[in-house]
Amino acid sequence: MKRVVVDHFGGPEVVKVVEEAPPRPGPGEVRVKVLAAGVSFTDAQLRAGTYLGGPRPPFTPGYELVGVVEELGPGCTRLREGDRVGSLTVWGADAERVCVPEKYAVEVPEDLDPAEVVSLVFPYMTAYQLLHRAAKAKRGETVLVHGAAGRVGTALLELGALAGLRIYGTASARDRAAVERLGAAAIDYRNEDFLARVRELTGDGVDIALDPIGGMVSLRSFSALRPGGRLVVFGRHATLAHGRKNWRAVFAWYAGTAGVALWGLLSRRRRVLSYRIQKLRIRHQDWFREDFLALLELLRRGAIHPVVAERLPLSEARRAHEQLERSAALGKLVLVP
Repeated sequence: MKRVVVDHFGGPEVVKVVEEAPPRPGPGEVRVKVLAAGVSFTDAQLRAGTYLGGPRPPFTPGYELVGVVEELGPGCTRLREGDRVGSLTVWGADAERVCVPEKYAVEVPEDLDPAEVVSLVFPYMTAYQLLHRAAKAKRGETVLVHGAAGRVGTALLELGALAGLRIYGTASARDRAAVERLGAAAIDYRNEDFLARVRELTGDGVDIALDPIGGMVSLRSFSALRPGGRLVVFGRHATLAHGRKNWRAVFAWYAGTAGVALWGLLSRRRRVLSYRIQKLRIRHQDWFREDFLALLELLRRGAIHPVVAERLPLSEARRAHEQLERSAALGKLVLVP
């Protein structure tokens, strides 16, 4: 079988494809024949070595997959061979066959497009849990979304509209129309001061700020909160530049994150929260399953519309990584083994 391998940290050039024997499932694992594996900005962070708690090379990237159960390991009782499942792997999904813990595999209807469903496992799940598990958003509240034209950003705009939220989204000028089509007020982060613009639009700030960037953006997002507001920090986008680790930005991220965490501790009227999808999944697998099933129902009803930018064979994994920064506003890149 084919498997993608990163043998040392770096840019897209370190992504290679190897041939090897299929893995055998261990106790509590199922082997899955992969139908679709998503390629995300987080994969670029894994590849560059900026992802907190990420693996050391050599490793296989791939944060999420949809596939068919081929073989059951000892102790597996819930799933059956032939079941279609989705799983959040964090890394390891970019292969023709992958072994995953049975407890982390959620059944997927066979009549849904695997390439669309794979977007629910990570980008839409992140957005859904940011709103409903972390921030506990209430209908009518105002939300500032950074990176509103990206994969998680567009999911937040769709799900936020369904939840009755008023959303302000930062994006580049070229993505302004796409953000506004999804019902948000767009803020051009390159030519506008988002903090000043938020205060101008709202009067007293937003109820919720969702920040995947970190560093100084987190500090200024905290200042954008109205009394009772919540800032949720959930990413480290600023630590990557042109596909590689930006050490200066790494230090700035830690400094900014520490500063905003301190502000949150000292403030009686505004809170700072953090969210990591894999940690919440470990602590609350029941939530992950419940939320994934809710997203599947929204997809079936046509209430959400995951966009697949391109479907690429596994052999073109490097090209998928090369396109990551260019395709954020175009939709999800999906490897189809």
